[in-house]
Amino acid sequence: MSAPRPHTPVLDRVAGPADLKVLSDGDLRRLADDVRAETISAVSVTGGHLGSSLGVVELTVAIHAVFNTPFDKLIWDVGHQCYPHKILTGRRARIRTLRQEQGLSGFTKRSESEFDPFGAAHSSTSISAALGFTIGRDMGRPTGDAIAVIGDGSISAGMAYEALNNAGHEGRRVFVILNDNEMSIAPPVGAMSKYLSGLYAGAPFAAFRELAEGFESALPGPLRDGARRARQLVTGVSAAGGTLFEELGFTYVGPIDGHDMGQLLGVLRAARARATGPVLIHVLTKKGKGYAPAESSADKYHGVATFDVATGAQAKAVSNAPAYTKVFGQALTQAAEQDSRIVAVTAAMPSGTGLDIMAKRFPARVFDVGIAEQHGVTFAAGMAAAGLRPFCAIYSTFLQRGYDQIVHDVALQGLPVRFAIDRAGLVGADGATHAGSFDIAFLANLPGMVVMAAGDEAELMHMVATAAVHDGGPIAFRYPRGDGVGVDMPSQGVPITIGKGRIVEEGDTVALLSFGAHLAECRKAAEDLRTRGITVTVADARFAKPLDTQLIGQLARHHAALITVEQGATGGFGAQVLHHLAAKGALDRGLRIRTMTLPDRFIDHASPAAMYRDAGLTAGDIARTAMEALGVVAGKFGTAIRA
Repeated sequence: MSAPRPHTPVLDRVAGPADLKVLSDGDLRRLADDVRAETISAVSVTGGHLGSSLGVVELTVAIHAVFNTPFDKLIWDVGHQCYPHKILTGRRARIRTLRQEQGLSGFTKRSESEFDPFGAAHSSTSISAALGFTIGRDMGRPTGDAIAVIGDGSISAGMAYEALNNAGHEGRRVFVILNDNEMSIAPPVGAMSKYLSGLYAGAPFAAFRELAEGFESALPGPLRDGARRARQLVTGVSAAGGTLFEELGFTYVGPIDGHDMGQLLGVLRAARARATGPVLIHVLTKKGKGYAPAESSADKYHGVATFDVATGAQAKAVSNAPAYTKVFGQALTQAAEQDSRIVAVTAAMPSGTGLDIMAKRFPARVFDVGIAEQHGVTFAAGMAAAGLRPFCAIYSTFLQRGYDQIVHDVALQGLPVRFAIDRAGLVGADGATHAGSFDIAFLANLPGMVVMAAGDEAELMHMVATAAVHDGGPIAFRYPRGDGVGVDMPSQGVPITIGKGRIVEEGDTVALLSFGAHLAECRKAAEDLRTRGITVTVADARFAKPLDTQLIGQLARHHAALITVEQGATGGFGAQVLHHLAAKGALDRGLRIRTMTLPDRFIDHASPAAMYRDAGLTAGDIARTAMEALGVVAGKFGTAIRA
């Protein structure tokens, strides 16, 4: 999809942040309008995180106008709101390559630009990193101020509070900007603009708190109450009368209107000129700001496909197969209808994990804990200990954040928490930060853990049913992002015998043993091999732990070669198979075996198909690996010849 380039006269004069220093405040306002138009135009072509980026346009312009980046370190938490930042930092010419193969990352990335001092894509890391840069500065490293921009959702996570506590204790000059896009800013913004813009610029920094209190007391009753609630709902007030952030050692400033350039410039200039210790600036913004379809959408166009700028209509591919996420949500809801003990936990991703389906039917049994995976895992463990049957639905990449809790609070105690692991394998445009590469390995090495992977969408239904009735300890099942392969769907899932795989196709020369959603690629490889005169058995392992040792033994004994295939890193399913075969002496007889995994490197963003091609895991790669194991090479007209 193409979009006409917007008219951006001020932005056209900007090659980098240094050019902002000579612009008037009026020009900076007009620059924000240009950046917003350019962001909308670019994302309409590439897709991506639009709403969050539109919400920080004015803030991005103001920070780069006031601070001296890249010497001063601007650190965006998560980084999904960084498109305006990229436009202003020398990457405008490539902005329409966002999230495309060999194009710009959809997040901040150190290797991409000196203006990205710290890479991100997971939340709540920015304050810790900013404090690290601050220590570097104070120890003589060539770096200036550090500015962390963190959202109201991200700052709720435990890691952010650990960093705030540490930064407050250190007492060093560091800036934290709380980008609060959940609060209504309508009542006080006009009065704020008039009152604060002039006062902040000239007042001593120590008087900021008094100015904020004075602003509130000077407002008419309803506006005064609204402003005070906006401040107190986010910050909290201690018994001593100070905000939570002030009790942690920060000077608190705000709330201010994040779309009022006058307020932003005044406050940031004063803060930069006068701050001596840690400062928290509370900025109220609106996701999707300035683009009506985003503002009116329930998700504020958080993540969009390509779209038509005029209408906002998104171009989404139509599939005849259901999405794995939807299959999980429907299967879990069906199970919950039959078992009142089933509850579900998500970490700020109810629709992303499909739990919104269950929440509509059983709202009191679905718990969104926010961006707090560690808490979510232990919370689920507590419910399991109480006799409930919790499903903990977390993306593979985010489950990494709760690994200690999986080990200490779940596995060690043998508690039957059910882990539903979405986005397993390579996920496409979000790239390496969101790839579900490691869960097979880090779960399969835990005593008592059952680890499953769905070969197709029907198998996912059966695995939900299996997990629902498994009370003997923790159990996990993984499945990919996107649509299924179009198999016939059962009316409801049926529990699978723990540790039992299945034969999908039978042959007698080579065995392809698939774990998970690469089963379809294995079947394509088998078809390719059959055209070359090589008969193939295709098996769906279903379990990485416990292994179906009987099935593996049969495949090893009755085939000339055995190839394992998985959508995960080394050390996972293939390693479990090798350990078993080595322990049983099966490798002593010269068994030809190959394990196909993701390579030992991170894979940059592209389409999932392109990423798996880069990883060497296409059907063609599987067929070639099988032929190499057999010692044959491809001959003319597709035949196989003994090497």
